[in-house]
Amino acid sequence: MNSTTDTENTGTENTSPASTSTPADPRPAYAVATSWLTEILRGIHPDQLDAPTPCTEFDVRTLSAHVVGTGRRAVALASGVDVTTIPSVADTHDPQAYADAVAQAVELWRDDAKLAAQVKVPWGEVPGAGALWGYVNETMVHAWDLAVATGQPAEGDPDVAAAALVIARQFIPAQIRELSDVPFGPVVEPRPDAGPTEQLANWSGRPAWQR
Repeated sequence: MNSTTDTENTGTENTSPASTSTPADPRPAYAVATSWLTEILRGIHPDQLDAPTPCTEFDVRTLSAHVVGTGRRAVALASGVDVTTIPSVADTHDPQAYADAVAQAVELWRDDAKLAAQVKVPWGEVPGAGALWGYVNETMVHAWDLAVATGQPAEGDPDVAAAALVIARQFIPAQIRELSDVPFGPVVEPRPDAGPTEQLANWSGRPAWQR
């Protein structure tokens, strides 16, 4: 099962990211999500770097490097740079490199015009808001991946997780999972006591997972 949550394959070009129950502006959610992921990265011990994660393509070390790459791609997106020129996996696990990248991204995305402006992504051109919501989803799910893999608290901000789940249900519906170019596994039924972040991970195809 391909269980990554690559924001560049979420299909956000099909419709607006806004809904009646979800804020149209993804920037507050992105700031909160990336802050949480920064904490998770800083909580990883060296002896955990080779541990497996629910994102089956990556162990802790390479998934940590991958999120550094996504932070840098969020910077590129706001800067008008082709995101495909930025490696999706950085050279190493580096919490400070991630913190620096997302701080720069948050600053660059302060310009309101960037939300409506079309940005280039591998599938074509989409509004910036839709692309940034994709990064919120990816950030929350990969934070959950790393948290459960390293024994850290795995529930992020419940409001951000709930908002991201509304967006995910809209743009990556269950019925498209069998398509060959959709990088998400089948939707997993949440456990009765699953929190909002785990439910978001379940929607991306992650089963409940124990280290």
